Formats: sequence, structure tokens, C-alpha cells
Amino acid sequence: MTKVFIDGSVGTTGLRIYDRLSNRKDISLMTLSDDKRKDVNERRQMINSSDITFLCLPDDAAIEAVSLCDNGNTKIIDASTAHRTNSDWSYGLPELSQAHRESIITSKRVAVPGCHASGFCAIVYPLIKSGILPSDYPIVSHSVTGYSGAGKSMISTYNDPDRAIGLSSPGQYALGGDHKHQKEMTAICGLAHKPIFNPIIADFYSGMVVSVPLYTSLLKGNYNANKIHSFFEDYYKGEKVINVLPFNEKGMENGFLYANELSGKDNMQILISGNDERILIATRFCNLGKGASGAAIQCMNIIIGLDETTSLVI
Repeated sequence: MTKVFIDGSVGTTGLRIYDRLSNRKDISLMTLSDDKRKDVNERRQMINSSDITFLCLPDDAAIEAVSLCDNGNTKIIDASTAHRTNSDWSYGLPELSQAHRESIITSKRVAVPGCHASGFCAIVYPLIKSGILPSDYPIVSHSVTGYSGAGKSMISTYNDPDRAIGLSSPGQYALGGDHKHQKEMTAICGLAHKPIFNPIIADFYSGMVVSVPLYTSLLKGNYNANKIHSFFEDYYKGEKVINVLPFNEKGMENGFLYANELSGKDNMQILISGNDERILIATRFCNLGKGASGAAIQCMNIIIGLDETTSLVI
């Protein structure tokens, strides 16, 4: 029986993890009452008594939680931004490479990727690693996401019957050119400089599409959309959580790619479309699934040696 503590179990990510794990016979969920869940000494005891602790907390609180752990056997899976570029932590996107997967298995500290970064890295990392995309390519990426990724406050704002009229339309943000996931995107993919990143929040609860458009003339080698599709099919062959959709030069769903198709699920789809000159590579997944809680549970399954899709909704 694996003892699991979720520190921050009342947030959207923590609640989803609890829901996914609550019926498992191989998991013993350790919980604190509402009046004790912010008590440092109670949290310390729970963390050090657990086999695995999930951190579903703001960055500063996640850093504090790690400092409370003095049990060398407790493994921590952190869903915050705090440790994603820390070289002492494993990056929790096992599909990127066998080295990433093996690091998750052996590590006592795993950082769950950010939602935008998950989709971005699933596209860009393989291209950089394989030498197809130069590390100094001027990458532009767009991401459309549901509002649940912004947390309880934003969910409440969107559900307010008297909300501002602008919330009924997509809203681009991080207009100053900086977003907290860019550091992660740059470091994990080995980019020479930060990508231009355009995140957009829209009026649906969960789901997202992250896209990266590319010029074939700036790639290394003779590649068009069809050949890039074959590359990704081969790269992710055999993966259970990430799958590459059949090639369609004009995209899916009658020329559209809808961001909420995988809402509530934990898998990721990759779509490649385009022509001989311009390619669009997109990832579609749920910001609360493969973009957060689903990825965290997948990492836990890998750590304890189970089929990585256990408890996931695929």
C-alpha cells in the first residue's frame, strides 16, 4: 500500500488528483481536516509519513513544503512552477526521452510541467534533439486554454452572472512578452532565447491547444508537413498518453481544431498540418489533465512501477 499525501488538496489540481486516486485499492490517501491543512507541523508530519507527496501549492508554499521534508524516503511530485528548471529535480514529461523517463523512476523529486509548457515541449524538444530545428530558430507559439487553469478565483470570475462582457470572448494575456512558462520552455528544450509566446484564455472550462508554426526553409534537412508528421509518428511510437493524429494537410474537424475536445481527459494529441513551405504543429490536451493532475499521477505510476495510465482517463 502506497501512502500518498496531497498538500493543497482543495485547489483544482489537488482535487482532480484526489478524485482520480480515491478509489484505488493500492493507495492510502492521507488527509488533514480543514482546520489543520495550513498547520505547518501537521503538514510536516504528513509529508514525512508519506511515500509520495503531491504539492499543489503556490510556488513559495511549495518551496516551504520541500523544506519540511527530512525523510529521505519520501518522494515529492511538485505541480507548481517552483522547481521545473532546477537541475536537482526530474522533469515530469516522460515521453520526451528515455532519459527523462528513467530520471522520474529514480528521482525523489519530480517537477510536473506547466500546462502551456507541456504542449510546447512535446513539439519543440524532439525537433531540437533530432537536429531538425536550430536552437536559435525564432519560435512563435500560440496557446488557447480554458479558464480553469487560472485557479479558483478566475473560475469564480468566469462563472459570475454579472461578469464583464469581455470574458465572453477570447482574451490574450502576458502582453508584455513574459510568461512564467517561458523560462521552462527555453531551458527544457535548449533554446538559444525565449520563444515569442501568445497565451489566450477563452470562455470554456478546460482543454487547450498549443501550436507552433514553422517555415520549412529554416529547418535543417529537406522537410515538409508530411515528413514532419512521419517524424513525430516515429518519435512517439508506442507511447500510451501521447498520440499523433493521422496526417491532414488542412487539419481536423472540417478545417478546425477545437481546444475543448479532450476536456476531462489525461491524454495528449499531436496534429501536423500544412504544406511544403509552412507547417503547423499543434498539441491538444486538457490543462487539468496532461497539463497538471494527469501528468502528476502518470509520474507517480511510473515511480511505483505501475502501468502509467492507471487511474488516468484516456
